[in-house]
Amino acid sequence: MDFESLMRAKNELEPRVRQLVAHLDPERKALELEQIEEKSAAQGFWDDPDAAKPVLKARGLLTEDIATAKRLNGGLDDLETALELSRDDADMLGEAEAVEASLRQDIEGAELRMMLSGELDQMNAIVAIAPGAGGTESCDWAAMLLRMYLRYCESKGWKTEMIDYQDGDEAGVKGATFIVTAPYAYGYLRAEAGVHRLVRISPFDSAKRRHTSFAAVYVSPELDDTINVDIPDKDLRIDVFRASGAGGQHVNRTESAVRFTHLPTGIVVSCQNERSQIKNRATALKVLQGRLYEVRLREHEARVAAASGEKSDVAWGSQIRSYVLQPYQMVKDHRTNWETSQTQKVLDGDLDDFVRAQLLAKSLKTEG
Repeated sequence: MDFESLMRAKNELEPRVRQLVAHLDPERKALELEQIEEKSAAQGFWDDPDAAKPVLKARGLLTEDIATAKRLNGGLDDLETALELSRDDADMLGEAEAVEASLRQDIEGAELRMMLSGELDQMNAIVAIAPGAGGTESCDWAAMLLRMYLRYCESKGWKTEMIDYQDGDEAGVKGATFIVTAPYAYGYLRAEAGVHRLVRISPFDSAKRRHTSFAAVYVSPELDDTINVDIPDKDLRIDVFRASGAGGQHVNRTESAVRFTHLPTGIVVSCQNERSQIKNRATALKVLQGRLYEVRLREHEARVAAASGEKSDVAWGSQIRSYVLQPYQMVKDHRTNWETSQTQKVLDGDLDDFVRAQLLAKSLKTEG
Protein backbone atom coordinates (compact mmCIF):
# COMPACT_ATOMS: atom_id res chain seq x y z
CA MET A 1 0.00 0.00 0.00
CA ASP A 2 1.06 3.60 -0.52
CA PHE A 3 0.69 6.25 2.18
CA GLU A 4 -2.70 7.50 0.98
CA SER A 5 -4.13 3.98 0.89
CA LEU A 6 -2.91 3.35 4.44
CA MET A 7 -4.49 6.59 5.62
CA ARG A 8 -7.82 5.56 4.11
CA ALA A 9 -7.51 2.16 5.80
CA LYS A 10 -6.77 3.83 9.13
CA ASN A 11 -9.82 6.10 8.78
CA GLU A 12 -11.95 3.04 8.01
CA LEU A 13 -10.62 1.00 10.94
CA GLU A 14 -10.69 3.70 13.63
CA PRO A 15 -14.49 3.90 14.10
CA ARG A 16 -14.67 0.10 14.20
CA VAL A 17 -12.10 0.06 16.99
CA ARG A 18 -13.95 2.78 18.94
CA GLN A 19 -17.24 0.90 18.60
CA LEU A 20 -15.75 -2.40 19.71
CA VAL A 21 -13.97 -0.88 22.71
CA ALA A 22 -17.17 0.89 23.76
CA HIS A 23 -19.01 -2.43 23.57
CA LEU A 24 -16.30 -4.23 25.55
CA ASP A 25 -16.40 -1.47 28.20
CA PRO A 26 -13.01 -2.33 29.76
CA GLU A 27 -13.32 0.21 32.61
CA ARG A 28 -16.50 -1.38 33.96
CA LYS A 29 -15.11 -4.88 33.49
CA ALA A 30 -11.89 -3.92 35.30
CA LEU A 31 -14.02 -3.03 38.34
CA GLU A 32 -15.89 -6.34 38.08
CA LEU A 33 -12.56 -8.16 37.84
CA GLU A 34 -11.34 -6.46 41.03
CA GLN A 35 -14.44 -7.69 42.85
CA ILE A 36 -13.87 -11.23 41.62
CA GLU A 37 -10.21 -11.09 42.67
CA GLU A 38 -11.26 -10.00 46.16
CA LYS A 39 -13.82 -12.79 46.31
CA SER A 40 -11.33 -15.44 45.19
CA ALA A 41 -8.80 -14.23 47.77
CA ALA A 42 -11.30 -14.64 50.63
CA GLN A 43 -10.71 -17.38 53.15
CA GLY A 44 -12.47 -20.63 52.27
CA PHE A 45 -13.11 -19.71 48.63
CA TRP A 46 -11.14 -22.69 47.33
CA ASP A 47 -12.76 -25.14 49.75
CA ASP A 48 -15.61 -25.74 47.31
CA PRO A 49 -14.16 -26.23 43.79
CA ASP A 50 -17.63 -26.57 42.22
CA ALA A 51 -18.70 -23.20 43.59
CA ALA A 52 -15.41 -21.60 42.55
CA LYS A 53 -15.59 -22.85 38.94
CA PRO A 54 -18.18 -20.33 37.61
CA VAL A 55 -16.38 -17.48 39.37
CA LEU A 56 -13.08 -18.43 37.76
CA LYS A 57 -14.79 -18.75 34.39
CA ALA A 58 -16.24 -15.25 34.75
CA ARG A 59 -12.75 -13.99 35.65
CA GLY A 60 -11.35 -15.54 32.49
CA LEU A 61 -14.00 -13.92 30.28
CA LEU A 62 -13.49 -10.51 31.87
CA THR A 63 -9.72 -10.79 31.53
CA GLU A 64 -10.04 -11.69 27.85
CA ASP A 65 -12.39 -8.76 27.12
CA ILE A 66 -10.08 -6.30 28.87
CA ALA A 67 -7.06 -7.66 26.99
CA THR A 68 -8.96 -7.43 23.67
CA ALA A 69 -9.86 -3.78 24.27
CA LYS A 70 -6.26 -3.00 25.21
CA ARG A 71 -4.95 -4.77 22.11
CA LEU A 72 -7.35 -2.87 19.83
CA ASN A 73 -6.48 0.52 21.32
CA GLY A 74 -2.78 -0.32 21.21
CA GLY A 75 -3.00 -1.46 17.60
CA LEU A 76 -4.70 1.77 16.58
CA ASP A 77 -2.03 3.82 18.39
CA ASP A 78 0.72 1.77 16.72
CA LEU A 79 -0.86 2.37 13.30
CA GLU A 80 -1.05 6.11 13.88
CA THR A 81 2.61 6.16 14.97
CA ALA A 82 3.72 4.06 12.00
CA LEU A 83 1.84 6.34 9.60
CA GLU A 84 3.39 9.44 11.16
CA LEU A 85 6.86 7.96 10.74
CA SER A 86 6.19 6.81 7.17
CA ARG A 87 4.95 10.25 6.13
CA ASP A 88 8.57 11.36 5.71
CA ASP A 89 10.23 7.94 5.39
CA ALA A 90 9.04 5.66 2.61
CA ASP A 91 11.03 2.79 4.10
CA MET A 92 8.53 2.73 7.01
CA LEU A 93 5.56 2.03 4.72
CA GLY A 94 6.16 -1.72 4.92
CA GLU A 95 6.04 -1.65 8.71
CA ALA A 96 2.90 0.49 8.67
CA GLU A 97 1.26 -1.97 6.29
CA ALA A 98 2.11 -4.88 8.62
CA VAL A 99 0.63 -2.97 11.59
CA GLU A 100 -2.54 -2.27 9.57
CA ALA A 101 -2.92 -5.95 8.63
CA SER A 102 -2.46 -7.04 12.26
CA LEU A 103 -4.99 -4.49 13.52
CA ARG A 104 -7.51 -5.52 10.87
CA GLN A 105 -7.16 -9.15 11.92
CA ASP A 106 -7.72 -8.22 15.59
CA ILE A 107 -10.79 -6.16 14.65
CA GLU A 108 -12.30 -8.97 12.61
CA GLY A 109 -11.69 -11.42 15.45
CA ALA A 110 -13.32 -9.08 17.98
CA GLU A 111 -16.28 -8.43 15.69
CA LEU A 112 -16.76 -12.16 15.30
CA ARG A 113 -16.79 -12.53 19.07
CA MET A 114 -19.43 -9.81 19.37
CA MET A 115 -21.79 -11.97 17.31
CA LEU A 116 -21.73 -14.64 20.01
CA SER A 117 -24.61 -13.48 22.17
CA GLY A 118 -26.41 -16.77 22.76
CA GLU A 119 -27.03 -18.03 26.27
CA LEU A 120 -24.60 -20.93 25.86
CA ASP A 121 -22.12 -19.43 23.37
CA GLN A 122 -19.46 -18.76 26.00
CA MET A 123 -19.32 -22.40 27.12
CA ASN A 124 -16.82 -25.11 26.23
CA ALA A 125 -17.75 -27.36 23.32
CA ILE A 126 -18.07 -31.12 22.95
CA VAL A 127 -17.39 -32.21 19.37
CA ALA A 128 -18.24 -35.69 18.09
CA ILE A 129 -17.48 -36.97 14.58
CA ALA A 130 -19.09 -40.07 13.08
CA PRO A 131 -18.58 -41.54 9.58
CA GLY A 132 -21.59 -42.16 7.37
CA ALA A 133 -22.30 -45.22 5.27
CA GLY A 134 -19.43 -46.17 3.04
CA GLY A 135 -17.00 -48.18 5.13
CA THR A 136 -13.33 -47.28 4.79
CA GLU A 137 -14.03 -44.20 2.62
CA SER A 138 -16.24 -42.57 5.23
CA CYS A 139 -13.97 -43.58 8.11
CA ASP A 140 -11.05 -41.90 6.34
CA TRP A 141 -13.17 -38.78 5.72
CA ALA A 142 -14.10 -38.69 9.44
CA ALA A 143 -10.37 -38.80 10.28
CA MET A 144 -9.74 -35.89 7.89
CA LEU A 145 -12.47 -33.86 9.59
CA LEU A 146 -11.06 -34.71 13.01
CA ARG A 147 -7.64 -33.45 11.94
CA MET A 148 -9.23 -30.29 10.47
CA TYR A 149 -11.01 -29.38 13.71
CA LEU A 150 -8.03 -30.20 15.92
CA ARG A 151 -5.85 -27.98 13.70
CA TYR A 152 -8.46 -25.20 13.88
CA CYS A 153 -8.51 -25.39 17.68
CA GLU A 154 -4.71 -25.44 17.79
CA SER A 155 -4.55 -22.30 15.64
CA LYS A 156 -6.82 -20.56 18.17
CA GLY A 157 -4.77 -21.68 21.14
CA TRP A 158 -7.70 -23.71 22.45
CA LYS A 159 -7.19 -26.73 24.68
CA THR A 160 -8.59 -30.04 23.41
CA GLU A 161 -9.05 -33.34 25.23
CA MET A 162 -9.89 -36.56 23.38
CA ILE A 163 -12.38 -38.56 25.44
CA ASP A 164 -13.30 -41.24 22.91
CA TYR A 165 -11.47 -42.51 19.83
CA GLN A 166 -12.25 -45.66 17.86
CA ASP A 167 -10.00 -46.71 15.00
CA GLY A 168 -11.54 -47.73 11.70
CA ASP A 169 -11.19 -51.36 10.65
CA GLU A 170 -8.81 -50.52 7.78
CA ALA A 171 -8.20 -46.77 7.98
CA GLY A 172 -9.56 -43.62 9.57
CA VAL A 173 -11.84 -43.56 12.60
CA LYS A 174 -15.19 -45.15 13.45
CA GLY A 175 -15.87 -42.29 15.82
CA ALA A 176 -14.17 -39.64 17.91
CA THR A 177 -15.28 -37.22 20.62
CA PHE A 178 -13.25 -34.41 22.15
CA ILE A 179 -13.85 -31.50 24.48
CA VAL A 180 -12.70 -27.98 23.53
CA THR A 181 -11.91 -25.79 26.52
CA ALA A 182 -11.87 -22.11 25.58
CA PRO A 183 -14.03 -19.02 26.05
CA TYR A 184 -16.86 -19.09 23.49
CA ALA A 185 -15.75 -22.43 22.01
CA TYR A 186 -19.36 -23.59 21.65
CA GLY A 187 -20.42 -20.32 20.03
CA TYR A 188 -17.73 -20.63 17.38
CA LEU A 189 -18.08 -24.36 16.72
CA ARG A 190 -21.83 -24.77 16.88
CA ALA A 191 -22.18 -23.74 13.24
CA GLU A 192 -20.12 -26.80 12.25
CA ALA A 193 -22.80 -29.28 13.34
CA GLY A 194 -24.32 -31.21 10.45
CA VAL A 195 -23.39 -33.49 7.58
CA HIS A 196 -20.15 -32.85 5.69
CA ARG A 197 -19.74 -34.24 2.14
CA LEU A 198 -16.46 -35.12 0.42
CA VAL A 199 -15.95 -35.76 -3.30
CA ARG A 200 -12.53 -37.08 -4.36
CA ILE A 201 -10.59 -39.74 -6.23
CA SER A 202 -10.49 -42.53 -3.69
CA PRO A 203 -7.03 -43.51 -2.42
CA PHE A 204 -8.54 -46.94 -1.62
CA ASP A 205 -9.87 -47.63 -5.13
CA SER A 206 -7.33 -49.24 -7.46
CA ALA A 207 -9.43 -48.07 -10.42
CA LYS A 208 -9.01 -44.46 -9.27
CA ARG A 209 -12.73 -43.72 -9.45
CA ARG A 210 -14.39 -40.70 -7.88
CA HIS A 211 -16.19 -41.38 -4.60
CA THR A 212 -18.57 -39.36 -2.44
CA SER A 213 -18.31 -39.79 1.34
CA PHE A 214 -20.31 -38.38 4.23
CA ALA A 215 -19.60 -37.80 7.90
CA ALA A 216 -21.64 -36.17 10.66
CA VAL A 217 -20.35 -33.59 13.11
CA TYR A 218 -22.18 -33.07 16.39
CA VAL A 219 -21.41 -30.05 18.57
CA SER A 220 -22.92 -29.58 22.03
CA PRO A 221 -22.16 -27.35 25.02
CA GLU A 222 -20.32 -28.61 28.06
CA LEU A 223 -23.03 -27.72 30.55
CA ASP A 224 -22.18 -26.26 33.93
CA ASP A 225 -24.06 -26.75 37.21
CA THR A 226 -26.50 -23.93 36.43
CA ILE A 227 -28.23 -26.06 33.77
CA ASN A 228 -29.82 -29.34 34.75
CA VAL A 229 -30.75 -31.99 32.18
CA ASP A 230 -32.59 -34.77 33.95
CA ILE A 231 -32.20 -38.23 32.39
CA PRO A 232 -34.40 -40.91 34.00
CA ASP A 233 -32.64 -44.22 34.63
CA LYS A 234 -35.25 -46.06 32.54
CA ASP A 235 -34.15 -44.05 29.49
CA LEU A 236 -30.52 -45.22 29.75
CA ARG A 237 -28.69 -48.36 28.78
CA ILE A 238 -25.17 -48.48 30.20
CA ASP A 239 -22.50 -50.81 28.82
CA VAL A 240 -18.92 -51.21 29.97
CA PHE A 241 -16.12 -52.54 27.80
CA ARG A 242 -12.37 -52.65 27.46
CA ALA A 243 -10.84 -49.47 26.10
CA SER A 244 -9.41 -49.82 22.61
CA GLY A 245 -7.29 -46.69 22.56
CA ALA A 246 -4.05 -45.66 24.23
CA GLY A 247 -3.82 -45.71 27.98
CA GLY A 248 -1.50 -48.47 29.00
CA GLN A 249 -1.99 -52.09 30.02
CA HIS A 250 -4.46 -51.24 32.78
CA VAL A 251 -6.86 -49.59 30.39
CA ASN A 252 -6.84 -52.51 27.96
CA ARG A 253 -7.03 -55.18 30.67
CA THR A 254 -10.05 -53.86 32.57
CA GLU A 255 -13.54 -52.83 31.53
CA SER A 256 -13.03 -49.15 32.29
CA ALA A 257 -14.66 -47.71 29.14
CA VAL A 258 -18.33 -46.74 29.35
CA ARG A 259 -21.04 -46.43 26.70
CA PHE A 260 -24.38 -44.69 27.35
CA THR A 261 -27.34 -45.24 25.01
CA HIS A 262 -30.27 -42.86 25.40
CA LEU A 263 -33.19 -45.10 24.43
CA PRO A 264 -35.78 -42.44 23.46
CA THR A 265 -33.47 -40.68 20.99
CA GLY A 266 -30.98 -43.40 20.11
CA ILE A 267 -28.06 -41.11 20.97
CA VAL A 268 -24.94 -43.10 21.90
CA VAL A 269 -21.94 -41.62 23.70
CA SER A 270 -18.88 -43.30 25.11
CA CYS A 271 -15.78 -42.39 27.07
CA GLN A 272 -12.57 -44.37 27.48
CA ASN A 273 -9.82 -41.86 28.15
CA GLU A 274 -9.67 -42.38 31.92
CA ARG A 275 -8.37 -45.44 33.74
CA SER A 276 -11.26 -45.16 36.18
CA GLN A 277 -14.70 -46.41 35.13
CA ILE A 278 -16.27 -43.94 37.57
CA LYS A 279 -14.56 -40.97 35.87
CA ASN A 280 -15.51 -42.29 32.42
CA ARG A 281 -19.15 -42.63 33.53
CA ALA A 282 -19.17 -39.03 34.78
CA THR A 283 -17.67 -37.73 31.54
CA ALA A 284 -20.00 -39.80 29.35
CA LEU A 285 -23.01 -38.52 31.30
CA LYS A 286 -21.82 -34.93 30.81
CA VAL A 287 -21.48 -35.51 27.07
CA LEU A 288 -24.94 -37.08 26.86
CA GLN A 289 -26.52 -34.19 28.78
CA GLY A 290 -24.91 -31.71 26.39
CA ARG A 291 -26.09 -33.66 23.34
CA LEU A 292 -29.67 -33.83 24.66
CA TYR A 293 -29.70 -30.14 25.52
CA GLU A 294 -28.47 -29.28 22.03
CA VAL A 295 -31.11 -31.51 20.41
CA ARG A 296 -33.88 -29.86 22.44
CA LEU A 297 -32.51 -26.40 21.64
CA ARG A 298 -32.47 -27.12 17.90
CA GLU A 299 -35.97 -28.62 18.03
CA HIS A 300 -37.19 -25.43 19.71
CA GLU A 301 -35.52 -23.29 17.03
CA ALA A 302 -37.12 -25.42 14.32
CA ARG A 303 -40.58 -24.97 15.88
CA VAL A 304 -40.07 -21.20 16.11
CA ALA A 305 -38.91 -21.07 12.48
CA ALA A 306 -41.91 -23.17 11.36
CA ALA A 307 -44.35 -20.97 13.28
CA SER A 308 -42.93 -17.85 11.63
CA GLY A 309 -42.97 -19.39 8.17
CA GLU A 310 -39.17 -19.49 7.88
CA LYS A 311 -37.18 -22.28 6.36
CA SER A 312 -35.32 -24.06 9.13
CA ASP A 313 -31.65 -24.93 8.69
CA VAL A 314 -31.10 -26.52 12.07
CA ALA A 315 -31.93 -30.16 11.35
CA TRP A 316 -29.33 -32.65 12.54
CA GLY A 317 -29.35 -34.36 9.17
CA SER A 318 -28.87 -31.25 7.07
CA GLN A 319 -25.92 -31.29 4.67
CA ILE A 320 -24.10 -28.10 5.53
CA ARG A 321 -20.91 -28.21 3.46
CA SER A 322 -19.31 -29.91 0.48
CA TYR A 323 -15.58 -30.44 -0.01
CA VAL A 324 -14.84 -31.18 -3.66
CA LEU A 325 -11.29 -32.30 -4.51
CA GLN A 326 -12.09 -33.76 -7.95
CA PRO A 327 -12.77 -32.83 -10.77
CA TYR A 328 -12.15 -29.30 -9.40
CA GLN A 329 -11.16 -27.75 -6.07
CA MET A 330 -13.91 -26.14 -3.98
CA VAL A 331 -15.31 -26.03 -0.46
CA LYS A 332 -18.83 -24.60 -0.32
CA ASP A 333 -21.16 -23.98 2.61
CA HIS A 334 -24.71 -24.62 1.48
CA ARG A 335 -26.28 -22.34 4.12
CA THR A 336 -24.38 -19.16 3.34
CA ASN A 337 -23.07 -20.00 -0.17
CA TRP A 338 -19.59 -19.02 1.05
CA GLU A 339 -17.02 -20.90 -1.00
CA THR A 340 -13.30 -21.09 -1.64
CA SER A 341 -10.96 -22.95 -3.97
CA GLN A 342 -8.32 -23.17 -1.21
CA THR A 343 -9.35 -26.68 -0.22
CA GLN A 344 -6.07 -27.67 1.44
CA LYS A 345 -6.07 -24.56 3.64
CA VAL A 346 -9.58 -25.44 4.83
CA LEU A 347 -8.66 -29.06 5.51
CA ASP A 348 -5.64 -27.75 7.44
CA GLY A 349 -8.01 -25.92 9.79
CA ASP A 350 -8.53 -22.51 8.16
CA LEU A 351 -12.25 -22.23 9.00
CA ASP A 352 -12.56 -18.60 10.10
CA ASP A 353 -14.24 -17.41 6.89
CA PHE A 354 -16.89 -20.13 7.08
CA VAL A 355 -17.55 -19.51 10.78
CA ARG A 356 -17.76 -15.76 10.19
CA ALA A 357 -20.17 -16.14 7.26
CA GLN A 358 -22.51 -18.38 9.26
CA LEU A 359 -22.46 -16.17 12.37
CA LEU A 360 -23.04 -13.06 10.25
CA ALA A 361 -25.97 -14.74 8.50
CA LYS A 362 -27.55 -15.68 11.82
CA SER A 363 -26.87 -12.21 13.23
CA LEU A 364 -28.57 -10.52 10.26
CA LYS A 365 -31.46 -12.96 10.50
CA THR A 366 -31.90 -12.13 14.20
CA GLU A 367 -31.81 -8.38 13.53
CA GLY A 368 -34.31 -8.78 10.72
